[in-house]
Amino acid sequence: MTAMEDQLKDKIDLERLPVHVAIIMDGNGRWAKKRDLPRTAGHEAGVEAVRKVVRAAAEIGIKYLTLYTFSVENWKRPREEVTALMRLLSRTTRNEIEELNRNNVRLMTTGRIEGLSFSRRQVLAHAMAKTMSNSGLVLNLALNYGGRSEIIDAVKSIATAVRAGKIKTNDIDETLFANHLYTAGLPDPDLLVRTSGEMRISNFLIWQTSYTEMYVTDVLWPDFGRKELFEAVIEYQKRERRFGKV
Repeated sequence: MTAMEDQLKDKIDLERLPVHVAIIMDGNGRWAKKRDLPRTAGHEAGVEAVRKVVRAAAEIGIKYLTLYTFSVENWKRPREEVTALMRLLSRTTRNEIEELNRNNVRLMTTGRIEGLSFSRRQVLAHAMAKTMSNSGLVLNLALNYGGRSEIIDAVKSIATAVRAGKIKTNDIDETLFANHLYTAGLPDPDLLVRTSGEMRISNFLIWQTSYTEMYVTDVLWPDFGRKELFEAVIEYQKRERRFGKV
């Protein structure tokens, strides 16, 4: 913690926090390339950024934090990198349980979790069980996640329910549809942060971010931390959210 970070924290209106912050964690590979390191070194450095951001979010009272951890498209990366990412996910999840409990953080996941190996799912299930009683920040990891896949899966689920006579076609509205998404029960994000300067949402929370405020920073994910999160929240609080109204 630095004096600058504390000064930024003092500028935050704790009564007007975004309830749900979602982050597209981008730039690990570029961070590593700048340092002539393998891409896996960038992913390792990105884990420390996750720790800093989770602590900072819990510190100021953000209720939900969703991190775009592994997309359905990420399976197309080189096999060695995918394997390294999965190992890193399992190792970090096991190692961070005590830290999550110290900070009263509850872990959950979003996505086609069944697409992960049994051993990876076991690690995640154990961590979620160990943190399920925590009442502070909800840390939601988007794993094997894709916004289009999520919508397709929701449509299939609703179609199955209609066919079984559990839902009438005229009952289908935005609320019902949202309840069939992976994120059922979570509020839509108020703030979407993207690191590394890219100006796209990359198939992330397509339905849920319809009226979400976007904040893009050139900072690469491994360099993102407490200061950068506070800056994003301060920028969010400067905006007027009208939701289509005047």
